[in-house]
Amino acid sequence: MLIQYGVNPDGERMVDFQLKARGISDEKLIAIMSLIPRHLFISGKKRSESYGDYPLSIGCRQTISQPYMVAVMTERLRLAGREKVLEVGTGSGYQTAVLAELAKEVYTVERIPQLLKRSKKLLTELGYQNIYFRSGDGSRGWLEAAPFDRILVTAAASSIPPELKDQLADNGILVIPVGGSSNYQQLTILRRSGNHFTVEKGLGCRFVPLVRE
Repeated sequence: MLIQYGVNPDGERMVDFQLKARGISDEKLIAIMSLIPRHLFISGKKRSESYGDYPLSIGCRQTISQPYMVAVMTERLRLAGREKVLEVGTGSGYQTAVLAELAKEVYTVERIPQLLKRSKKLLTELGYQNIYFRSGDGSRGWLEAAPFDRILVTAAASSIPPELKDQLADNGILVIPVGGSSNYQQLTILRRSGNHFTVEKGLGCRFVPLVRE
């Protein structure tokens, strides 16, 4: 673990009843999510609901994902600690912190300057030094830093952006919600082997839309 967090009883209950009970088994992921103070990533009246089993508004018409969905998407990346990860959609910064604890480097892109400023400030104050931030259209990736061993998209697209496929390293994994409906998408896992891509459809989900500029 990069950051030495203290014991978090709310986080421990969250992983016991929301993650382990639903089949999340990655021990490092469970340990990290039990310790990270999720409430720091949520402000205002919603902070008291930080560890609830549902997504929450973080302003700017964006949300912090349900803890279980954060765990599912992260577990699908199969992180071993050596990876360079691209995150599309920094949002609150909570998912970014989880990735930063489990991967070597995280490159995160957020199109809403207000959210990026807030999350960058918090993550820097917490002590993370392996996160790189950019403001802009995350669907276009981060070409100068590519290729990426893993790519995680925290907003729903009607199809996988070709720029992200191109920036995925050989033997890399990309996880993204895909669907044409705003009410229902499917978590999609794309794997690359040379110039060959395989796609696996996962559980149903609901995310805010990925906006291309």
